[in-house]
Amino acid sequence: MSRFRQLGLGLAVVAVATASCATGGGAKSDQTSHNVPSDASAASAVTSTAPPPLSPTTLVPPDGKTAADRALTLEKEITGALTPKSVVWSGGDRFFAQNMIYLHTIGVYDRAYNRVGLIPDSVRLTDFGFPQYPGTYQGGPVEIAFSPDGKYAYASNYQMYGPGFANPGNDNCGAGNWDPSFVYRIDVATLVIDKVIEVGAVPKYVAVTPDNKYVLVTNWCGYDMSVIDTATAKEVTRIPIGRYPRGIAVAPDSRTAYVAIMGGSGIDVIDLTTLQVAHQIAGAGSAPRHLVLSPDGVTLFVTLNGAGDVAKIDPATGTVAGRVATGPAPRSMAISDDGAALYVVNYDSATMSKVRTADMTVLQSVRTNQHPIGITYDAGTRHVWVANYSGSLQVFKDG
Repeated sequence: MSRFRQLGLGLAVVAVATASCATGGGAKSDQTSHNVPSDASAASAVTSTAPPPLSPTTLVPPDGKTAADRALTLEKEITGALTPKSVVWSGGDRFFAQNMIYLHTIGVYDRAYNRVGLIPDSVRLTDFGFPQYPGTYQGGPVEIAFSPDGKYAYASNYQMYGPGFANPGNDNCGAGNWDPSFVYRIDVATLVIDKVIEVGAVPKYVAVTPDNKYVLVTNWCGYDMSVIDTATAKEVTRIPIGRYPRGIAVAPDSRTAYVAIMGGSGIDVIDLTTLQVAHQIAGAGSAPRHLVLSPDGVTLFVTLNGAGDVAKIDPATGTVAGRVATGPAPRSMAISDDGAALYVVNYDSATMSKVRTADMTVLQSVRTNQHPIGITYDAGTRHVWVANYSGSLQVFKDG
C-alpha cells in the first residue's frame, strides 16, 4: 500500500500558517442537520501563503507487534470552526477535514495538530468552462481522495449553491431530475483548484484508482457512479448502480472496483476495463456504507449501517466470511497498514471499535465525541484521526 503522498492546499486558497485550533431496513440518512454559524469571517481573514512542501513518509520502525497487539488511547482533541464529515490522511504531514455545507470549508491540519490551512468551497464556474453558471458558487465538501502520485486531490461537493441550481437532491431523494454537482481538483504543487468536473446529483464518496487512470465518484441521488478520466479531468461515463450508492474500494491492480449500495444490501462489482457492472455480491447486510480492502486486496470489509455490524467478505466467491457487531450505525472505517486491525466509528453510540481482522473480534471500544462519522489511519505515526460531526477531531494513538 503506497504511503508516499504529498499534500497541498488549494483554491484562491486559504493557507493559514499562523492559525491554531483550540483543544479541548433501507439506508439511514447519511447527513445530520446542525445549526452551525458561518465561518466566512475566518476564511476571509487569512492569507494565501502556501505551506512548505512535504517529504515522503517513512513508516515507523517495526516494534514486533501487529496492530491487533496494540491499544488505543486518546492523545488530542481539536475543536473550533469544525463540523467534519470526513477526515483523510494525505500520506504525509497533512490531514484534510471536510466541513461540508455547514461551514463550506476544508480544514488542513499537521501532525502537531495545528490548523495550517483553510480552503473555502467557493468557485467561479465560468472560469472553468461553464458559462451557464455566472457568479460565484459554493459547494459542500463531503469526501476527498488523493492521486497515487500525490499531484492532485479530488473533493466531492454535496450540492452547488447559486443561480441555476434550484433542484438539489437530498439524503432521502428518489429517482428524478436533480441538479448535477461538481468535483474539485486541487493541484498540490501550485495549491490551487485547477479544475471543476461536473458529475451527478449529490456526489459522496471519491476514490482514485491505483494506476491513476480514473477518479470514481458515487452519486447518491443519481443512483450511479461517475467515472472521470484523470488525463482529461472530464467525466467519461456514468455506471448505473442502484439506490444510494456510497463507499468505493478499488483492487490494487486497478481492474475491479466495489461499490456499496446503501439503499439495499448489495455490493456491485465493477469491471474497470469495460466500465460496466460485472456482478453483485448480494446479501452483505442492511445498508452497506463504507468499504475497505485488505492491503493485499484479498479481503473486503463493509460497514452495515442498518445492521450495526461489520462484515468480512471474500470477493472471489462473494461469501461472507465473518461478521461482528460494533455499535449502532457504523459509518466509516480505516485499516491498519499491516491489515491486522480495523478501526470503525459508530455514529449513534459515540464509539470507535477496534476489530481484529483475522477472526472479526472487537478488541477495544473507546468513547468518542458525539456523532463520529469519518476516520483515517496515519501509518507514519500509528495514529487514528476521528471526525465527529458534532464539531471536533479526536486523535488516538495506537501503541
